[in-house]
Amino acid sequence: MSDTLPATLGVLLAGGLARRMGGGDKPMRSVGGRTLLARAIARLMPQCDGLILNANGDPARFASFGLTVVPDTVKDFAGPMAGILAALEWTAAHKPDIEWIVSAPADSPFLPRDLVVRLQHARVTQQAELAVAASGRQTHHVTGLWNVAMRGEMRQALVADDLRQVSRWTARYKAAVVEWPVAPLDPFFNVNTDDDLAAAERLAEFDR
Repeated sequence: MSDTLPATLGVLLAGGLARRMGGGDKPMRSVGGRTLLARAIARLMPQCDGLILNANGDPARFASFGLTVVPDTVKDFAGPMAGILAALEWTAAHKPDIEWIVSAPADSPFLPRDLVVRLQHARVTQQAELAVAASGRQTHHVTGLWNVAMRGEMRQALVADDLRQVSRWTARYKAAVVEWPVAPLDPFFNVNTDDDLAAAERLAEFDR
């Protein structure tokens, strides 16, 4: 991580149920001989001051990746915001010197290598409270930069207000939106269906 940027912990979100792919651990599906999770780790880890994995169930199934597995702290699979909250709370408890986390889906195999530096730069230059990624005229609210100090407000929103959409959460704050190009591939392409998995196989040839 650059000395000019604040320390940032990464979290890959793998806490979902993968209903559209028949259940199971979607990030463990393979593209070009490597799992989606392995590809996401390779993209995000070099940018961060540590990397954790948000996942529920038996953490042993991810042991080969060497990451700390942090489960949701809100019950009933409350969506990606629950994973972001779990990461914020884990960071406050275990990495008190780190004020920022960056989140991304664990089923996004082509994450940009400049994700953290561009999000942090936009947050500072725009005097924003958080920053999120965008591409192809679509904002990817789950791929974002979050302040650990927000964890109490996020828990209140998720538990007391039943606010589960990350986009509704970010709307409460001044957010910097950072755009990436979609050629030769969309760096925020994520795999939700078997058709997406097939598309990722084709896109992998552009992954450099």
